[in-house]
Amino acid sequence: MNDPQIWTLLGVFAAVMLGGMTLMTTLLMRALTSAIDGVNGRIEGVHGRIDGVDARIDGVHARIDGLAGEMKAGFAAVDAKFETVYVKLEHLDRDVSAISKKVFGVPGD
Repeated sequence: MNDPQIWTLLGVFAAVMLGGMTLMTTLLMRALTSAIDGVNGRIEGVHGRIDGVDARIDGVHARIDGLAGEMKAGFAAVDAKFETVYVKLEHLDRDVSAISKKVFGVPGD
């Protein structure tokens, strides 16, 4: 082979190699882009599910707050009933004391 044919074959070989590398790079970039987009879509789906869980947790917090309010109201009612019983016991103690003084007399009188 002479010099021009060798240079032509080298040029064609270089062009084929460069074209092949360009094609492979382009295909690899497209595959990576679609894979990243797929992962991004899954992440957005998970993010939506997390928002749903957050909403459910907020609902549970609201129910717990309502229950705490009911419990406070119930304890307040029980405290009021105990206060009523305490007042009645004080009056009973006073009345029994007065009856015992009347029946048994006051010592030292």
